[in-house]
Amino acid sequence: MLRRLFFDHPASVGETYLQHLMHASYFAIRMLLAGVACFIHAVVPCLFQSTGRRAITELHSKMVLHRSTLTNHDVAQGPTGSANS
Repeated sequence: MLRRLFFDHPASVGETYLQHLMHASYFAIRMLLAGVACFIHAVVPCLFQSTGRRAITELHSKMVLHRSTLTNHDVAQGPTGSANS
């Protein structure tokens, strides 16, 4: 049960629990800050005109580049090394 809750998903994306914690926390904080900037932009349109777009571009790039470090073999094999994980 604990393995499924804390380790299976991080392993499926090629990370340890702590690596996943750090990456996911970074994404969460970055999205929260970008969300606040977008809300301020909604109220005062001359502020933060490109902040949301830059945040989305940055996060997408980080996720795509990070995931591309996994080989097709790793993705096909899954976290346990079997094709039917």
